[in-house]
Amino acid sequence: MSKRPVRPIGKILVANRGEIALRVMRSAREMGIRTVAVYSDADRNAPFVRFADEAVHIGPAPSKESYLVIDRLVQVCKDLQVDAVHPGYGFLSENGDFCKALEQAGVLFIGPSPEAMHVMGDKLAAKEAVKGFGVPLVPGTEGAVSDLDEALRVARTITFPILIKAAAGGGGKGMRVVNAEDELKEGLERAISEAQNAFGDGSVFIEKYVAGPRHIEVQVLADTHGNTVYVFERECSIQRRHQKVVEEAPSAVLTPALRKRMGEAAVAVAQSVRYVGAGTVEFLLDEQGGFYFMEMNTRLQVEHPVTEMISGLDLVKEQIKVARGEQLSFTQDDLRIQGHAIEVRVYAEDPTNNFLPDIGTLTTYRPPQGLGVRVDDGFEEGMSIPIFYDPMIAKLIVHGATREEAVQRMERAIDDYAIAGVETTLPFCRFVMGHPSFRSGAYDTHFVRDHFKPELLAGDDPGEREAAALVAAHLQQERDRTVVPAPPSAPSRWKLRRG
Repeated sequence: MSKRPVRPIGKILVANRGEIALRVMRSAREMGIRTVAVYSDADRNAPFVRFADEAVHIGPAPSKESYLVIDRLVQVCKDLQVDAVHPGYGFLSENGDFCKALEQAGVLFIGPSPEAMHVMGDKLAAKEAVKGFGVPLVPGTEGAVSDLDEALRVARTITFPILIKAAAGGGGKGMRVVNAEDELKEGLERAISEAQNAFGDGSVFIEKYVAGPRHIEVQVLADTHGNTVYVFERECSIQRRHQKVVEEAPSAVLTPALRKRMGEAAVAVAQSVRYVGAGTVEFLLDEQGGFYFMEMNTRLQVEHPVTEMISGLDLVKEQIKVARGEQLSFTQDDLRIQGHAIEVRVYAEDPTNNFLPDIGTLTTYRPPQGLGVRVDDGFEEGMSIPIFYDPMIAKLIVHGATREEAVQRMERAIDDYAIAGVETTLPFCRFVMGHPSFRSGAYDTHFVRDHFKPELLAGDDPGEREAAALVAAHLQQERDRTVVPAPPSAPSRWKLRRG
């Protein structure tokens, strides 16, 4: 593996927005590195823009006219003499053309090579790359399938139910579960159509459908000196529309032996493409304890904070150090799991209406505080939720000495979170924390389907929530003016909201 020469980084442009831009900038500032924000019309007054040392307007609100315009971002790097770019996640974080454009401009990309991105960005190519490294794979096709007769032959071989998946992209698009032969034709056609519309690539493949799976992902770090480690796992099985809402680390069901096997498999996946930087290898874990490689995300994950909480590492700082050409300062044996962490994603979505996105103004916004509580957010009270981007408001992360303490701390933190003006996923996340399946750790990716119904949040009236949030905000202002003893049984904000 070729080694990057140690190269100083004095200024980083963060090619992203919102909470992840702010989170990257904070770590960079602690390292004495200056930061540049780029922003669209919709983000002109956002906190990440004010936090950066320099900020440049790059276009209208739609991302295709601002955050996704490669030439414009590269020009900003040239104009401001930027040394490196951190892409965050989403947008251009896994775009090989962006990497190459930066390289041609003499700017470091804080992430893996374009070649590694290309291979791992195509699920079929990824399966082919790892095949010779002893990584367990779900039985299925080795190439794309478009012919019904071929699909039928494969399905009969691996037996129904099967899963048809898009070779490119993710997020549940181009994915269909087929339970019987008479459903195959429609499932194949719809998966191909969805994949073509979503990714411009209609390639799909077939895998054996794993019933009752858990979604386990492993964090890896690799430097340019040939060192690769795994920083334990994250459990990401609580999902809606195949997208994560609640994550925890470590998983409640992995034994030390299984954790080691999965970690070593993740390292093998990274080594199969000579991976450099921070990446995540995703696995399915079946009910018998077998695990199978799904894909690799060649970037920082939204849920990376839970790994930071249990490992003591700052993954953004590690990314920057690797980009500078430094060697990892620790080995696999140096890493230890410290307690338990849980993250919930606070989306502007209505969980009582199929998690549909909501827009509006944050008339009240008071994030929770206290021991073991971390909030990564990009909004302030009075700001509006723009319709142009992902509707995530914040990530609420807690850490405890044990899983039970972490769950209890998350319940308290959710109860303390005062948001009014938009519907959010907080009521759903509170429901998850209190559900017996989650408390016992006996849950899988079908949690929402099997356990959640909108009517279970009945009584969580929006008007009541807004009134309670306003009362809570007023009480907080009063507390700021004077210290008074708390009543013996003061109701929580969520109890006020839920009546």
